[in-house]
Amino acid sequence: MTSTISPGTTRRLAVLAAVCMAALALPLAFSGGALATPAIGRDLGGSPIAMNWITNAFMLAFGSLLMAAGTLADRFGRKRVFACGVAGFTLTSVALGFAPSIVVVDLLRAAQGVAAAAALAGGTAALAQEFDGAARTSAFSALGTTFGIGLAFGPLLAGWLIAHFSWRAIFLAGAFAGVLSLGLGVPRMHESRDPQARRFDWAGTVTFTAALASFTCGVIEAPSRGWASANVVALLAACVAFAIAFVIFETRSPRPMLDLSLFRYPRFVGVQVLPIATCYCYIVLLVVLPLRFIGMDGYDEIHAGYLMLALSAPMLFVPFVAAMLTRWMSAGVISGIGLVIAGAGLHTLGGALHAGVGPAVIGPMFVIGVGAGLPWGLMDGLSVSVVPKSRAGMATGIFGTTRVAGEGIALAIVNALLAALTQISLRAAVPHADSTDLSDAAARLSTGDLAHAATRLPDVPAATLQAAYHAAFGHLLDGLTAITLLCAFAVFAFLSRVRTQDEPVTTRTHDKRVSLDSPMVELAPRLIELTDDKR
Repeated sequence: MTSTISPGTTRRLAVLAAVCMAALALPLAFSGGALATPAIGRDLGGSPIAMNWITNAFMLAFGSLLMAAGTLADRFGRKRVFACGVAGFTLTSVALGFAPSIVVVDLLRAAQGVAAAAALAGGTAALAQEFDGAARTSAFSALGTTFGIGLAFGPLLAGWLIAHFSWRAIFLAGAFAGVLSLGLGVPRMHESRDPQARRFDWAGTVTFTAALASFTCGVIEAPSRGWASANVVALLAACVAFAIAFVIFETRSPRPMLDLSLFRYPRFVGVQVLPIATCYCYIVLLVVLPLRFIGMDGYDEIHAGYLMLALSAPMLFVPFVAAMLTRWMSAGVISGIGLVIAGAGLHTLGGALHAGVGPAVIGPMFVIGVGAGLPWGLMDGLSVSVVPKSRAGMATGIFGTTRVAGEGIALAIVNALLAALTQISLRAAVPHADSTDLSDAAARLSTGDLAHAATRLPDVPAATLQAAYHAAFGHLLDGLTAITLLCAFAVFAFLSRVRTQDEPVTTRTHDKRVSLDSPMVELAPRLIELTDDKR
């Protein structure tokens, strides 16, 4: 007995493969860019501020424009936005492979983030139209698995490419994935639009992006210029002004980009703690640990990539374990336990690093990955389980924005904090050094640039600079541990009785339950709205 696959099924599988191929390039662009930062600095030079923007420019553009891209996809066509996003990502990746200066790298990384937002929003919206029922669940499961693979093995692949070719090969590999996506699936993808799509919220998008950009710029500038400098104060004040304007616009708009009234639900507020917690216990480590391993501890890129597997590999399986555990425990409790485990791993990692980087750090890094992986697979379902069903689409949109934008904010804060702590340690070790030289050296050490830091303080032994950095890094891990445990406490307080399939807080008893416990919903912040529209 033989079975045949219909042409329609073949076409949909090709579309799924195209979206998955594009999704594979996104985590590589994030983690690979972070791992490549020391190599880019050695090749192109640049100030500590310019080095920080290599990752922050991508995350800022990606996070601030993700929801806006979803609105554009609904209105102008999911296929069109996806194709434009992948094409833009491919072109910027090629251009990054030939970038002549650090300034060009930073500008192209911002453009790459814009394209990534369009590709992700358009691709996930297109999948929601191509598949129905169980097939849709399987499609998004495949997409989520692809993201997990990219996140887990991105540092290792990036290290291998740098070791055998150069940092430019990382971006060219992303361009190759984009070309495959464009050629494989876009011609087979059907165009779809939402006839009831909202008008583009220009005021909300501009003020939201401006607030994030002002805050990120201010925090990145602060270690070099000082927190009391006129530029930094002006940027932080602009952030507050734009944030206030954003709230005013969104509360007065009949169809806002972000419905802020959802924050009236205490448990919804509690859900927003989860992505913030994973930012500080997991995402920031994907950036700062490679900088330390390569720039301060002498590892080459490929061995640093091997070490990073201990942190990222649990994301391949732990979210699925968390989903199974919901049969016996509430999702809120599982998430809180995961954060406690991650906090313990952070504390243990700090102790292990006192003896230097070696096999002793693998266990704590693995524990951190396991702890972060437990809420990672549940928090998307929780984001819709704690609000009325009619608000589920907007809830996932707010949650997705909190997650991606929060990652950029967390990176900026952690980089600034590490620079400040390093400066304090240097001041204690070299009390008579010039303040300007000391500040610049600390900023360079925080990006893993030991060589240029030594040129700013030529009379200070390299061992002293390393010791100051290591002490600061230990204090940073203490701070991350405290933040993670505080978030765990908040999760237990707000969400301990919440399951991913609980009835929303204010729904009537005859409403259907919202069941979105798949960890892959994180890739489709507008999936619920799209499903309702299709019905």
